[in-house]
This record gives sequence, structure tokens and C-alpha cells, in this order.
Amino acid sequence: MILHLRNSLKLFAMKKSIVLFTLFVFVLSVNAQFMKATAPIASKKEHWRTIHGDKVLDNYYWMYDFFGKGPDSTKVVDYLKAENKYLDQVMQGTKQFQADLFTEMKNRIKEKDESVPVFKNGYFYYSRTEDGKQYYKYCRKKGSLTAPEEVLLDVDKMAEGHAYYAASGFDISEDNRYLAFGVDLVSRRQYTIHIKDLQTGLILPDAVENTEGAPCWANDNRTIFYTAKNPVTLLSEKIMRHTMGTEAKKDVLVYEEKDKSNYIGVEKSKNNKFIFIVSAATMSSEYRMLDASKPNGTFSVFAPRMKDVLYNVITLADKFLVLTNKDDAKNFKLMECPLDKTSADSWKEVIPVRKDVLLQGVEEFRDFIVINERKDGLVKLRIRNLKDHTEHFIDFGEPAYTANFGANPEYNSTNFRYSYTSLTTPSSTFDYDLGTRVKTLKKQQEVLGGYDPKDYVTERLNATAKDGTKVPISIVYKKGFKRDGKAPLLLYGYGSYGNSIDASFGSTRLSLLNRGFAFAIAHIRGGQEMGRLWYEDGKLMKKIHTFSDFIDCGEFLVREKYTSKEHLYAHGGSAGGLLMGAVVNMAPELWHGVIAQVPFVDVVNTMLDESIPLTTNEFDEWGNPKEKEAYFYMKSYSPYENVEKKNYPNMLVTTGLHDSQVQYFEPSKWVAKLREMKTDKNILLLHTNMEFGHGGASGRFDYLKDVALNWAFLFTLEGIAK
Repeated sequence: MILHLRNSLKLFAMKKSIVLFTLFVFVLSVNAQFMKATAPIASKKEHWRTIHGDKVLDNYYWMYDFFGKGPDSTKVVDYLKAENKYLDQVMQGTKQFQADLFTEMKNRIKEKDESVPVFKNGYFYYSRTEDGKQYYKYCRKKGSLTAPEEVLLDVDKMAEGHAYYAASGFDISEDNRYLAFGVDLVSRRQYTIHIKDLQTGLILPDAVENTEGAPCWANDNRTIFYTAKNPVTLLSEKIMRHTMGTEAKKDVLVYEEKDKSNYIGVEKSKNNKFIFIVSAATMSSEYRMLDASKPNGTFSVFAPRMKDVLYNVITLADKFLVLTNKDDAKNFKLMECPLDKTSADSWKEVIPVRKDVLLQGVEEFRDFIVINERKDGLVKLRIRNLKDHTEHFIDFGEPAYTANFGANPEYNSTNFRYSYTSLTTPSSTFDYDLGTRVKTLKKQQEVLGGYDPKDYVTERLNATAKDGTKVPISIVYKKGFKRDGKAPLLLYGYGSYGNSIDASFGSTRLSLLNRGFAFAIAHIRGGQEMGRLWYEDGKLMKKIHTFSDFIDCGEFLVREKYTSKEHLYAHGGSAGGLLMGAVVNMAPELWHGVIAQVPFVDVVNTMLDESIPLTTNEFDEWGNPKEKEAYFYMKSYSPYENVEKKNYPNMLVTTGLHDSQVQYFEPSKWVAKLREMKTDKNILLLHTNMEFGHGGASGRFDYLKDVALNWAFLFTLEGIAK
């Protein structure tokens, strides 16, 4: 027995030595590649920005030269390719690991799958995927799920030969014969609208280019309305009317938005009675309406736009509901008005504003409404019977989760569909009978490979910000996790536009958790998790709260020994990439590594250039730097402006050459300046996807390659070899 024990101990020690040696070789290999590779050095070209008496030298401004359009465009592309080559050299030792991670994550996805059918106007609509295919088939069945299948669009076939392919905005005519949809081939969100005759199976000659890709049918089955974009700024600036069978150049302008800070769109009421043109900015909105049966008529204003007033219109059979912040209702209230009297002085209160409850949305049915509210950072779904005015809530039963409206296109229904997920619960679709209150799980994301939610633990924590504000944190880790400060932890954040980043499941995240990482979400100001004031306290001249909250959350997790500075990582994208850029300037010593995806980091220069897509839409979020106070405040936190000669953490920065939201030159300029200024020897990598844009790859598996790179970067820093 003793001899057996000794032999077992020797075998254990030998195995441990092999593992440690393999790990040592892996880390040594990556470090050797890093030391051997030579980072690109971007050339400098003097450019001065002078405004408000402030003169700033920007040596990398030349990178603003749009791809293929100016004298420096070839130079820009060559630099991006050199950065990609450098990344490949540094990460060469992880190539097999990345391939293994890709396979591991792909193997969790059920390849042959089908969405939960949605019933509308006599048909069940759904999409299905097939083994080995990147895209999907969009299908329907008439009247019953046992009826023969009609494949409306075979997107797998349509996408053949394209590096990127996105089809969206599917809209079926009222007679169920025609399908209008948008296609984007380069990921710049410039969609061409096509129409398919579902009887003949033919794509009609009608093709409308440079749109938002969300067509809207009138009730005559011949007319569609759509949103046309400015080809340079990509602003949604015109609503057009297209008659089927005519050339796009003959389309009729029905509305043009003059305020460049507003987004516009066109949509149909759920009961099919009205077509609405919606114009909305961060702080004001305006609806125009038209009888959907009279497409050649004139749109009338529902209620003229009012300063600092947002409103949203919901159509019932006998009246309109209006969700609004009018009269300083910060957390919004619900009002109503007659169908023929829609001006603001006709609105009457239905649900008053409440200090502790944010009213987020309303889903309407003939006999019920479902109200989406947020209290204590969590979504509540309240059901109201329109006949007897009784109310109740749907119970979810978890401390941290995400719930939201699902697809509910049928107005004359008592079935309410909603989505539900948490950090440990895969995405789930429920049907809820509004009359009987019976809840039915229709589908839960199947995670292949034996996932058991009971193997993981989730918590809801609260960090205290420097000004005393309690900032929620959602965290998940695998059982056996020890709070001794030795475990790695990835902290994710966004904090802009009032977007609430709720606790939700991600199967790719299991590759982190199963290797000892904890994953946390910082619900920082700038989002709307804790109400409208949470958003307003993290925008414009209070934007600094977004960054300091995230830092305070990181320090809290270190202090509570969920991790340590040597094992704390940060991750954010787009406006969350701005967050990453700000926190590495403000507290570089707190993070061992940072992943900044498509980061909005050159805030001042972008907001000064109104020819850049979406700039003018963002003034209510960040401010207009042509105003002196806004300029200097923006400059005080803009990541690019504040790069200094000091140590920075290890960093992986990603972008897309065709990105229309945060264009490639922002992260490339930032990385170039960091290379020039930083005083450490930590890893700094820039990866530019030369074929895609803001959202990455369009295929359902290709995006996993980017995730594999991200995770391999983190595992390399942690010395995790497999």
C-alpha cells in the first residue's frame, strides 16, 4: 500500500512536471516570438489642429485618408498589413491553440438547428441552419407546422462567393406574396433592397441601393417605403416611396430630415393601420403618420418635436399609447390619446413616472399590453388586461438575468413571447398565455459537449464609486473558484448611449471559465441599468463617471480578492473601446491586459469632422467640440489625446477596414501613438480585418476566429497553454 502510494506520488509529480514544462515552453515560445518580431513604426506627417486657441500636433492624422480615395490610401493599407504581419509573428506560437479554441467553441454550437416559428398573417415563419453551413434558410409554412415548407431565401447559397454577406429587414406584403429585404456585401451598413415574388420564386428587377435595409410595405401590396442614406456621411436622411416594377431613380421623396443629429426610419404599426416615419435624436423625437391603405397620401405630424422630449407611439384599436419623458419624466411615463387628436396637449396619463422604476417599452395586443420596466437594475415584465385593468408580473427567479420582448407580430393574439437568459442560463424562448398565465419553454439554446449550469456560480455585487455611488457587478465563475487573489478575471464594460449590458449567457465564455477565469460585467454609468439618470450621469459633461466607475469596479474586485492586478483583464468594444482607452490612460497599473475591439478612441477629431459617418448624430451623446467647453472636456478624456510617456498594460486592439461606425483610422492612429510613447515592454498588437466592418464576420462560425484570438491573447498572458 505504501509502495503504491509512493509510486502514485511519483507519477503525479512527473505529470505535474510535464505540465509545467509544457507551459514553460509555450510561454517561452510566445515571448521569444515577441522579442524577435519587430513592431511597425508608423511614419509621421505634421498636422496641426487649432481651435478655441488650443494648438495640437497630430503626427498620425494622415491615417484619416480613406481607403482608396486619397494620396496616402496605399500607405495606410500597407501600414495595416504590416501590423497584421507583426501580430501573426508575435502570436505564431498560439496558432494551434487558436485553432483548437475555434474547434472547441464551434463544437458547442448545434449546427443543424431551427428557430422557434413565429406566426403572422396565416403563416409560421422560421429560419433553420444546416451542418457545416455558415448562414441559414429563411422559411415558412402555411397555417400549420405540419404544412409543406417554403424556402423563401437560401442565404447559404446567396452568400456563396462573398467574404461578407448580410441579409436583413425581411418584410412580407399583406397578401403574403412578396418579400422585401436588404443585402449588405461589405459591412458598411449600406443595404440594397430587393423584392422576391414568392409565387414564382423570382427576384424582381427592383433594386434600391444605399438604404438602411428595412423596407416597409403599404397595404396595397405594391408600395414599399424605405430609408435612404447619404453616401458619404451614411446618415439616414430621406424616406422614399418605391412602387414595385418601377426604376429606383423614379422613387418619390416623402420626407427629408434637416436636423443632422437625428436618425430616421420607417415602420408599420402592429395592427397594420398606420405607417410611421420616426425621427429621433438622443434627446428629442418626432413621429409622422399615414394611413397604410393610402400610400400615396401625405404624412401628418403626430406631435411636433419638443426640446428634450422623447416619445414613442404604440397603436391600439381605439387609441394611441405614448411612452414619453415629457414634463421632466426622467424615467418615462405612459400616456394615451384619441386616434384623431394626437398633439401633446391631448395626452392623458396612464402610468405615472416613478423615481425607482424606468419604463422601457410596451408590447401591444388587442386585449393586453406588456410593459417592460427596470427596477434595481433588473427587467420586470408587467401584464395589464385592457378590459378589467388587472395587472401581474412574470416571475424569473434568478438574481441576475436578461429578459426582453421576443417576436410578437400578431396583434390579435393572447400569446406573448419573450426571451430570457442569465450568466448561467442559455438563451431561452418562452411563450406566455396572457389570459391563463401559463408559461411554456419553447426552446433553449443547446450547448453541446455536456454543459451543466449547476457547475457554475453567479453573483450580483456592488462596488462603491469614489463619489459614493453603488455600481452593480454581475460575475460568473466555475465551482471551485477561490477568492485568494490568484485567479484571472476578465471585466467587461460598455457604458454609453443608455445601452444596458445585462447578465446574459455566452457559450464562447465557457472556454474562459473552464480554464479558471472569472467573467464580470461592470454595470457602469452611461448605460441605463439603474434608470434614466444612470445614463445621464455618464454622458456629455459627466462622461468621466463611466471611466471612473469601471476603474472602481476593477479595484473592488482586487480588494475583495476575486483577482489581483497581476491577473485582472479588461474588455470592451466600440464605445466600450473608448472606455478601454480611457482606463488604460487613467489607471494603467490596474490591468495586466486589455482587449479593445473597434475602439472609438479619437473622440475630438472624429466629432470635429462632420463628413465622417454618424458624427452629427452623436453630438447629444458626447457634445459638439466646436463649443469651447465641450471641446476641452472631450479632450480631457479622449484616449488618443491623452497617451503619455508611461507604462501601459499588454493590449490587443482590433478594427475593420470597412467599419462605418468607428473607422479604422481611430484604432490605427491610437496604436501608432502608443508605440511611440509607451515606456514598457508589454505586448501591443493591432489586428485589422481587411474584409469586414464594425460587426466582424457575417458567418455564424467565422467570428469564432476573432474570439479565439482574443482568448489566446489572454491565455498567453496567464501562461495557459491548452
